[in-house]
Amino acid sequence: MMIPEQRRDFIYRYVHEKNAASFNELADLMSVSHMTVRRDIQLLEEEGKVIAINGGVKLNNLLKSELPWREKAELNHDVKRKMGQLAAMLIEPGQTLYLDAGTSLFEVAKAVAASHCFNLTVVTNDFSISHYLMDMPHITLYHTGGLVDQRNRSCLGKSAASFLHTINIDVAFLSSSSWDTERGMSTPSEGKASVKEAVLTVSRRRVLVCDSSKFGKYGMFHICGLQQLTDIISDNRLPEDAQQTIASQGVKLHLVDGLEGARHAEVSG
Repeated sequence: MMIPEQRRDFIYRYVHEKNAASFNELADLMSVSHMTVRRDIQLLEEEGKVIAINGGVKLNNLLKSELPWREKAELNHDVKRKMGQLAAMLIEPGQTLYLDAGTSLFEVAKAVAASHCFNLTVVTNDFSISHYLMDMPHITLYHTGGLVDQRNRSCLGKSAASFLHTINIDVAFLSSSSWDTERGMSTPSEGKASVKEAVLTVSRRRVLVCDSSKFGKYGMFHICGLQQLTDIISDNRLPEDAQQTIASQGVKLHLVDGLEGARHAEVSG
């Protein structure tokens, strides 16, 4: 039996992945009464995380906070792994890469390390990524430093951004908690926004790695329009109209096939 805090975390994670859920569904999954589910959802709604709808609940498209690293790692893991494999196909020996913070980018780091592409330099603000790459002899590793975000195991803010302004990056792989064709990339964290903005200014190729579950959401702080990216790696559940809009903006869109491994389609305008 879960305690109330665990139930609310479960509901938020479940709705974060599915975008919506019914009261019946949640009550069955947690083996609790409908009244208990309704009380938990009311508290989550007061925190601005979800919105109660007729018969259930949906995710609030305006993100006010992100899940902790460990909980995000459990969501859409297979798709993230395949996106990471696809991302590694875009790199060449001798390049300088930036790997943004996040669980999708951790999968990129694993794929990059396994690629045995030599003489790489990797810059990251993510502690999990830097720890994973620490013992890879074919990779020169830099960490940005800066204010530590313990919840997401990364550094953010002006110090991290200042370091990034001192280097040139060949390929930047970026993460985002929220993105769409109207508002572009955004985040609920001002500190994260400053780091991502710095990366965009110093990178030759700018690749967003983000699954479709985060599409259609937005945070308070705008980072960039999607047309400022060169590539987007996502999955084939991305809405068809979004695919066409992205392609029309001159951005190369790579979609992993969730059923058939790392094979992918490219959508061009």
